[in-house]
Amino acid sequence: MRKQFFKEALLAVALAAFSSTAAMGQSTSSAEPEQEQGKKKTELDWVKDIADRIELHGYAQGGFNYTHKDGEGKGTFELKRTLFWVNAHITDRWSFLFMHDFSSEVQEFYTDYRFSNNKAITARLGQFKNGVSFENPLSPTAMEAIDVYSEGVTYLTGCGSDPLMGVQYGRDLGLAIFGETNDNMFRYEVQIMNGQGINKKDGNKRKDIIGRLEFRPVKGLNIIATGQIGRGHAIANSPYIPDIHPGDDYKRNRWTVGFDYKSKAFNVHGEYLEGKDGNVTSRGAYVTGAVPLFKGFDFVGSYDFFNFNTTLGMDQHKAIAGFQYWFFKKCRVQLQYVYKSAGIIEGEFTHTNIHAIMAQVQIRFDYSRKK
Repeated sequence: MRKQFFKEALLAVALAAFSSTAAMGQSTSSAEPEQEQGKKKTELDWVKDIADRIELHGYAQGGFNYTHKDGEGKGTFELKRTLFWVNAHITDRWSFLFMHDFSSEVQEFYTDYRFSNNKAITARLGQFKNGVSFENPLSPTAMEAIDVYSEGVTYLTGCGSDPLMGVQYGRDLGLAIFGETNDNMFRYEVQIMNGQGINKKDGNKRKDIIGRLEFRPVKGLNIIATGQIGRGHAIANSPYIPDIHPGDDYKRNRWTVGFDYKSKAFNVHGEYLEGKDGNVTSRGAYVTGAVPLFKGFDFVGSYDFFNFNTTLGMDQHKAIAGFQYWFFKKCRVQLQYVYKSAGIIEGEFTHTNIHAIMAQVQIRFDYSRKK
């Protein structure tokens, strides 16, 4: 009885509300409903316009690593990256990007403005990846190796293995001018950067100048040359360069030349890199590629050589072999064996055999209403 009473009461209230709304609609002038409809349509158009201008992206990479070095083995689960970023197109020429890594800190925030009617001249201001090397500007989701970049790229671009600069994820604060010409055959980029890394003020009065030039002579082939002239400000001691100490300003120059080739049969890229930190020269080269074996399943291989200090003979050879399976768009599972002939053990560079087995799962999404 009580349930039936509540049902009848609710029905009566609904009918009364509907009747009063209908009566109000009949008593108003015929122009007002049209105004209300126009207002609602304007609000919907505004919301749709905002939604069409925003792109959402994100990815996560995590897995299990087993490493054997110095006679001991260690295994650990790792959540390496959990990134989310928003790209807002304010106008057809002006956009803004914000990227955060939930496993570390804010990675990028910058605004782009395109001055030309085509892609010839665009300016970027904020925090973003520096243009040194072919690999550094690329997303880890596009790299074949689980530990991502080559030893030379990781060291020379501030991705984390250079103690003098610290872990900067290959990013810095500054201004860039870039563009593409001749039907995208040429791409150029000039950057003026602090040279100190992410979320940091410059440690000295000098700015780093970085140049990058890409040439695409035929479909699938890209030839890349990059260079940097600057001054570093050391934040820690380095086993690779014992003469530079925290607080010291030192010469920090780099140059690289490389290539990238993509086809249905295989993908391969390689690069020669050289750096100058103070009076110490470092140099190396690598080649990395992937060969599709069948749909979604690739063989991955890499050979990498880098000498952190050519005077002291701190050379390292690195080899990678493994497989990856793309189970969805930009989503994959990876399994790789990694060998290194040297590494840092108890704070010192040591020539010793280091073996690792790495497994990783990658999940990525890209969302945009505007197709």
